[in-house]
Amino acid sequence: MKTLKIGNLIARLPVIQGGMGVGISLSGLSSAVANQGGIGVISAAGIGMMEPDFYTNFFQANIRALKNQIRSARRQTDGILGVNIMVAMSNFADMVKAAVEEGIDIIFAGAGLPLDLPKYLLNTIHTKIVPIVSSGKAARVICQRWLQRYNRLPDAIVVEGPKAGGHLGFKLEQIDDPAYSLENITKDVIQEAAVLTQERGTPIPVIAAGGIYTGADIRKFLDLGASGVQMATRFVTTNECDASPAFKQCYIDAKEENIGIINSPVGMPGRAIINDFIRSSNAGEKKPYKCPYHCLLTCDYKNSPYCIALALTNAKNGNMKCGYAFAGQNAYRATGITSVKEVFKALIKEYNDIS
Repeated sequence: MKTLKIGNLIARLPVIQGGMGVGISLSGLSSAVANQGGIGVISAAGIGMMEPDFYTNFFQANIRALKNQIRSARRQTDGILGVNIMVAMSNFADMVKAAVEEGIDIIFAGAGLPLDLPKYLLNTIHTKIVPIVSSGKAARVICQRWLQRYNRLPDAIVVEGPKAGGHLGFKLEQIDDPAYSLENITKDVIQEAAVLTQERGTPIPVIAAGGIYTGADIRKFLDLGASGVQMATRFVTTNECDASPAFKQCYIDAKEENIGIINSPVGMPGRAIINDFIRSSNAGEKKPYKCPYHCLLTCDYKNSPYCIALALTNAKNGNMKCGYAFAGQNAYRATGITSVKEVFKALIKEYNDIS
């Protein structure tokens, strides 16, 4: 495989490990991926859940935990590390600043348009900023805003398709519409990036994401013109993944028909492994809770049948009766627990097997 260059950062392999919250990709997984030559990513979503004051001092607990996870990952690798911070987080700006203070290599920002992301960089030139989009139009809007207000462009752009796990940047009717396939929207974003590259003389790598599972998938999108790929689901069933064994077992046990779309309390469709918790919620059963923090700006926490942060925290910790696992469309293909090193070995073989 070719290398992936983002600014002055060069990853030996063009693979970014997608950020997975709550607590699925922390220092353990991200450092393991970075050690294999990819780009490891810590998810900032709900990262402070293991802090003793998470429910009483939500914002500070998350900032403290993010800094600790970045430091922990740094102790385990000298590779490239990123943080995924959702724009919809109510403490988005503070989390960005905390990551920058810790010298993180890359900030990936999605779940909304990160129109003001550059202003939180504290004048650093080290940290790269990479928006996550679901269309060429969104990429264009972000680039125009950044040029007008901050005179800079993204260091790369991740384009995420409808087969991704977790929250999706698509309307329900778009998810299965071929017009919104990853192949099509990747081409659109590449075209937008090419125009800006020609005008400004600065290359903008485009990273394809959402449903990429094999080395053959990687080759397909590199052949389409992408500079790299982002993949998350395949890394869940590794020893180094920060999720509980029960969470990983959900992937191994899942059948293709078990993976479906849910209506998330945050107002977006999401892809998850359907279980009894989701079925009871769909049937109208409410899970009583009090919201001690409004962690996501788009969450209708007063009318939601359950707290998504709590449900995902329970799942990360192995309590699947009180939560569920987000997962990409290909999660059912997992057959057992392996290592990150073995995943990369398999990806390279699959990539090279395509003549």
